[in-house]
Amino acid sequence: MVHKADLVIIGITVGVAFGVLIASLVFFGIRWYKNHANLRRCANDRSVAAIPIRTNGIDTATDFSASLADPVVDKGVDFSPKKHAWWNHHGKDRFPSASGIPRYSYKEIQKATQNFTTILGQGSFGPVYKALMPADGVVAVKVLASDSKQGEKEFHTEVSLLARLHHRNLVNLIGYCVDKGQRMLIYEFMSNGSLANLLYNEEEKALSWDERLQIALDISHGIEYLHDGAVPPVIHRDLKSANILLDHAMRAKVADFGLSKEEVFDGRNSGLKGTYGYIDPMYISTNNYTVKSDIYSFGVILFELITAIHPHQNLIEYVNLVSIQL
Repeated sequence: MVHKADLVIIGITVGVAFGVLIASLVFFGIRWYKNHANLRRCANDRSVAAIPIRTNGIDTATDFSASLADPVVDKGVDFSPKKHAWWNHHGKDRFPSASGIPRYSYKEIQKATQNFTTILGQGSFGPVYKALMPADGVVAVKVLASDSKQGEKEFHTEVSLLARLHHRNLVNLIGYCVDKGQRMLIYEFMSNGSLANLLYNEEEKALSWDERLQIALDISHGIEYLHDGAVPPVIHRDLKSANILLDHAMRAKVADFGLSKEEVFDGRNSGLKGTYGYIDPMYISTNNYTVKSDIYSFGVILFELITAIHPHQNLIEYVNLVSIQL
């Protein structure tokens, strides 16, 4: 009898232990399921609260996501279609929207430039005028020439890129104008002009070696950002001393992104772009432009900083070098 009682006690103990184990597993299983369901619900709530809001435009995917749980309203920027959309009633004036870049009317630019009286320079894109904007102070207004076919594409490229590229060594795009058939870009004013003008204009004072070194460093930082900081990387494709501008403190910034291109292979041949004297000979022979080609152009600018000799002065030697490569 004693033996049987021991077996009964052992059986009851094992049964109770087994029951407790089962109950514990069920309890923790239910608790885990509830926690998991709660986490999934929170994740869904967060994803709903940050749904990308895409602006209207051709092939655009500009993300203005904002958390609904903690909304932030920027009163300084108006994203309404009336002010910032790149379209009007005519299809030929339709462009992808540029997020966060103010749009100005033709009358505003006309008033700011005093009817386009003070011209700063002339490029392939068109004339550049000095202007005084109420909010931004002195600026430079680049106007697309009416007979410039290439300029139309450059205008589109420059705004599309500069809308997302921001660095202290890149010229800042302040605004744009698409009005009355006119295309204009508004930049921060670089009071010391271009590096080319400082190097080759005899009326300008000679740059000190400290200034030349700082200019080289500034250019390198701007190029480094384009190649390594931007996503996707951007190839400038027209680096030259004329496209390096200097502010009041003699700090250099890279400008003119009309020929720039994102480093994404699309299978198309874009043709030979750039300025002779600065173009990588390998690019001429292969028609394959890479970030290394920008570095070559930067090397030419460094030689200009050291020697103050424009590459066009030795264009024949440059052409001979290219022919050797071919």
